[in-house]
Amino acid sequence: MPRQSAAVYRRRRLVVTLLLVLVLAAVGGGVWLAIAQPWADPAPTATSSDPTPTSDAGTPTPSAEPTADAGPSPDPSETPGIVACTAADVAVAAVTDADTYPAGVLPQLSISLTNTSAKDCTMNVGSKTQKLTVTSGTDVWWRSTDCQSEASDMIVTLEAGKSVTSATPVVWDRTRSTPKTCDEKNRPRAPGGGASYHIAVSIGGFESEKAKQIILR
Repeated sequence: MPRQSAAVYRRRRLVVTLLLVLVLAAVGGGVWLAIAQPWADPAPTATSSDPTPTSDAGTPTPSAEPTADAGPSPDPSETPGIVACTAADVAVAAVTDADTYPAGVLPQLSISLTNTSAKDCTMNVGSKTQKLTVTSGTDVWWRSTDCQSEASDMIVTLEAGKSVTSATPVVWDRTRSTPKTCDEKNRPRAPGGGASYHIAVSIGGFESEKAKQIILR
């Protein structure tokens, strides 16, 4: 059988990725499956409802073109010509919807990824590889993995020089988490009154270089 062109492989990869997103959306499973769904430009257009990730300019990336080619599609993790990301390729950062939170307002936490290299690369951004941690000094207050369920994998291609942010933030309820208190309604609440907390994130085996500080009033 003739070797398929790179363009055909790219179209197939887009089809596989879009199908995986639709499957995850149908399955549900809470906030962790949501964050593993589409990754978007940090400043998407307000009127867009298209789940397709967007570019830095806010322009939707081309959708998968229909193809009449038969046969199995290549696994996204084995995309011809695109190698796995390394720590030197990716910058990871914690993103919050605010720097200071009044009493009763819950922080929304996200993860930003930037491919700092000159080439596209692939990485697993599924919930199995994600971790968000809230600390105050040396005291660990909350980990996203303490009560995580139905963790999943999701292989994506990061375009060279592009930044993307998780489309659905994770909400910290301002309580202390442990794997044994996931169902408790009266977990210890994080003190406010101007107390500072730091958000650290990791994804795909890569950690944020520095934590993001927030203030709770």
